[in-house]
Amino acid sequence: MTLVYEEETAPPQAHDRVQENSARVLIPQTLVQTRRILLKWARDLTAIIMVTALPVMFLVTMNIVLGHAVSQVTGYSGLYNTVPMNVLAAAVNGAAVGAIGLIGERDDGLLRRLWVLPIHRASGICSRIVAEIVRIMITTVVVLTAGLIMGFRFKQGILPTLAWLSIPVLFGLAFATLITTIAWYASKNFLLEAITLVHLLAILFSTGFLPVNQFPKWIQPVVAHQPISCAIDAMRALSLGGSVRTPMIATLLWVVGIAAVCIGPTLSGYRRASTRR
Repeated sequence: MTLVYEEETAPPQAHDRVQENSARVLIPQTLVQTRRILLKWARDLTAIIMVTALPVMFLVTMNIVLGHAVSQVTGYSGLYNTVPMNVLAAAVNGAAVGAIGLIGERDDGLLRRLWVLPIHRASGICSRIVAEIVRIMITTVVVLTAGLIMGFRFKQGILPTLAWLSIPVLFGLAFATLITTIAWYASKNFLLEAITLVHLLAILFSTGFLPVNQFPKWIQPVVAHQPISCAIDAMRALSLGGSVRTPMIATLLWVVGIAAVCIGPTLSGYRRASTRR
């Protein structure tokens, strides 16, 4: 008599199951949520106009109105100031749009629903960082393309060009953290009005329009050391030439300082918004 043994399939062991907060699921879930955020932004016509069309229109207008005057004062094309300024402005505007969208997701309960799903807790924050980087890169390319058409050029080689392109990303991420922190504790209307006012003042009183020595003496220290001026000076030096070290260090200090101050409140606010009932 022949005995036939049937091989039984062993039940899955507990250690074979992928845990909710396993590092194996972080990247794919981050990519899925990043795609959701980018699709949401892409369907918002107002947001697209604010972060792409408006900076380009402002760049063209400034070049027509002030380009010749700036060239006479500085000795070089005003595009080396206005292109960086409008790239940075697009990054900040996009951060504001993202923060307003985040407020909407909080108020609609979407963040709370995502929090209770079996997904990696860090994927929500990571997806927003990745989405911000993608958005900043797209807006930078759009504004930079307009500048190149008008005559802006990179004259210092490949490495300075890459450093130039990295500044809007770092700058935009730092201000996205700042604006998101404010968003957790402010209404949507107040956030939009406050950011618009502060952003406008920072742009007007920066080296994107005129050199520091063309401003009244009492405000020159503010103009010289505020974050947008530091970033513009660093980007101008990287593209046209000149001293890079001082404005680059100042820019990095601003970026690190803003991120260090705001990262804790931002994460705390995100968790509270996702778990509130």
